[in-house]
Amino acid sequence: MSLTTLATLLVILGLVALLVLWIVFVFNRLVTLKNRAGEAWSDIDVRLKRRYDLIPNLIETVKGYARHEAQTMEKVVQARAAAMGAQSTHAKAEAENMLTQTLKSLFAITENYPDLKASQNFLQMQDDLKDAEDKIQAARRFYNANVRDFNTSIQVFPNNLIAERLHFAKYEFFEIGNEAERQ
Repeated sequence: MSLTTLATLLVILGLVALLVLWIVFVFNRLVTLKNRAGEAWSDIDVRLKRRYDLIPNLIETVKGYARHEAQTMEKVVQARAAAMGAQSTHAKAEAENMLTQTLKSLFAITENYPDLKASQNFLQMQDDLKDAEDKIQAARRFYNANVRDFNTSIQVFPNNLIAERLHFAKYEFFEIGNEAERQ
């Protein structure tokens, strides 16, 4: 074997090795980003569970003061059940938006009950729910940032060549579905 043939073979092997290393690097980066998005979604689930757990206690407290507001409380219970049962990102976002709206209407009716607004138990639950809502918003932003990074990584060239062949699919953003609320 001549020296030029050997050199050519080594260059080809080097290029193949670089190509394999690049594919491994891209694959590992995509897996990392996918796992981060999954972790961020789990964080949203944990935060939502906390809010779901607070709602029955809030309903019971409001019932004690505002018995004739049963229709509003029933809407909150139904919205909570729908949110807990939603599976896809889009369905979860829609159900969560509905739950948020029903909670707003529940808090609006409490304005008519000064004794309720002065109740330490109600005030504490209201603070806990506000804290839960703030943490949910932060978790949604974190999730959407991770989804953005993952989706960008699978769409840019040349990563998209590998992502497509390895069946990496885009994640959905957690978005507000109500156009009026978005504005």
